[in-house]
Amino acid sequence: LNNFGSILNFAEGLERQHLAFYEGAARNPACADLTDRFQQFAKDGHKHIKTIQRTRRENVTEMILEPIRDFYRAPYTLAPADPSGRTLAAVLEEARQMEQTAEAFYQAAMEKIKALPEVARALKTIGKKRAAHRQMLAQP
Repeated sequence: LNNFGSILNFAEGLERQHLAFYEGAARNPACADLTDRFQQFAKDGHKHIKTIQRTRRENVTEMILEPIRDFYRAPYTLAPADPSGRTLAAVLEEARQMEQTAEAFYQAAMEKIKALPEVARALKTIGKKRAAHRQMLAQP
């Protein structure tokens, strides 16, 4: 992740991946007790994608100006398994890991992009929301 655009592209991909997971979890009968929560997380995912896209559009002129060094996607790359047919415990464990990883990504990305305050603020906001998700998953 070596520039503003690659960070936002990665963030959007991350959100889309997690959105699909939560939509699947909401449809899983084993997760019926948490359907509303998973649907809310999916709804938040849609909002995060819109925020990321808007941030990219509004700050497109800064995309080329700020190079990013020593920021790699590998620590933040998880491929969540299809939640359908899995137990609630397995889905919750995967969701907790996803939220923790996403929160860490947004925190690191915010630090790397702090020269662009509006972008850093958007990433910080999404990171805080992911932290709130993690807290909600800790107490099902």
